[in-house]
Amino acid sequence: MKLRINELSKSFGDKVVLNNVKFTFESGKIYGLLGRNGAGKTTFFNCLNSDLKYESGGFCISENDVDRQLVPEDIGYVLSTPTVPEFLTGREFLKFFLDIHKDVIVNPKSTDEYFEFMSIDVDDRDKLLKDYSHGMKNKMQMLINLIAQPNVLLLDEPLTSLDVVVSEEMKELLRNIKGDKIIILSTHIMDLALDLCDDIVLLHNGELELIDKENLNSDEFREKIIMALRED
Repeated sequence: MKLRINELSKSFGDKVVLNNVKFTFESGKIYGLLGRNGAGKTTFFNCLNSDLKYESGGFCISENDVDRQLVPEDIGYVLSTPTVPEFLTGREFLKFFLDIHKDVIVNPKSTDEYFEFMSIDVDDRDKLLKDYSHGMKNKMQMLINLIAQPNVLLLDEPLTSLDVVVSEEMKELLRNIKGDKIIILSTHIMDLALDLCDDIVLLHNGELELIDKENLNSDEFREKIIMALRED
């Protein structure tokens, strides 16, 4: 499976954020979308998720060399700041999500099995979400996206503010599920991209460029990338 980006363009007034972007993402990989703050990473995700209108171009899913339109069920989107219904407990939220998606969830599990999968402690499962830490809310947001089993999982800097333990748990989870998915993780942290991602894609001057990951171990090449980001 592939996600094809076809000459996608998006501007805000006179500022061109995405400039005729052409790129192909493939399943089985975690892509690190690397760019400075404000480079357009979230804009790119919001276009894919149909939260933003764009001026021209588009994108499609390609399976067995047959292209089809991207549909909402294809996309899972984990925001950097988790949005959850804080008036519900973790279990109530999970049960509600399972109930309204029961006709489309493949091989559903019990709520406790899902909590175990995400390493959410028994004592936390019946707490109100408003009392969850940022990392716990992020886990819940990630969980419901994984249950939906999207073809494309967009992660908008979801690990940046997590503690070390939760961050490592999330990294391992992503490595384990990448086999049949396209995972795109946006970040401005080069070392995180190197540690987790199979391929590095640089968003610079409104364009996407695949970077040879091996070169990023060179101080000279790192400096070149940093300078490009500063000039954006």
